[in-house]
Amino acid sequence: MLEIRDLHCSYGDAQVVHGASLTVGDREVVALLGRNGMGKTTLVRSIMGLTSPQVRAGTITWMGDALLGLKAHEIAGRKIALVPQGRRLFPSLTVTEHLTMLKPIRTKTGWTADRIFGLFPRLAERRMNRGNQLSGGERGMLAVGRALMLDPELILMDEPSEGLAPIMVQHLEGIIAQLKAEGLGILLVEQNLYSALAVADRVYVLETGKIVYEAQAEAIAKTPDILTRFLGVH
Repeated sequence: MLEIRDLHCSYGDAQVVHGASLTVGDREVVALLGRNGMGKTTLVRSIMGLTSPQVRAGTITWMGDALLGLKAHEIAGRKIALVPQGRRLFPSLTVTEHLTMLKPIRTKTGWTADRIFGLFPRLAERRMNRGNQLSGGERGMLAVGRALMLDPELILMDEPSEGLAPIMVQHLEGIIAQLKAEGLGILLVEQNLYSALAVADRVYVLETGKIVYEAQAEAIAKTPDILTRFLGVH
């Protein structure tokens, strides 16, 4: 289980996260919602131990072990994977190269390139295309597939529906439901409220770096004042 307690993060002198706390349980999909600039990506980067932001206080633990102070590759080695905002693909690498850069193509256990192609048949058709030759939806599929190749137990998805057509958003929701059924925990960072509510078990709302609301996903949809006040949804 992922547990974040009283986390404070900053970029230089600018504090972005102010005492945030949240948990993600076993086989649970947790959505972190909030408008632009509220600190969602900063929180995710802190979990993954990326160079910035700087964590000034608080704790982040995974399965009871502290993550703060570990390097990003060490955290990934603990079966935590990231689907970053903007996908962050390599323009010159093919789909197959993205999937096999950390695991030999001959591997038969865990997530394999063939298993990813079964999950995303469109990627199988585009396996020899380079990152800069893919559509937005295809890039989103590949970013998820690349993360799965780490055989994660927890996957962090930062704005995975960003820029996707509605039909692709629905497909992504189905994939998230399938991954949960296969035993993964998922922290889903989203601005797309209704997509998040379609798949999440619980929801946190982040505003100016603070967790201001927590509820079961089915309850938040019935709370119009929360939706309007913090998310700008009517």
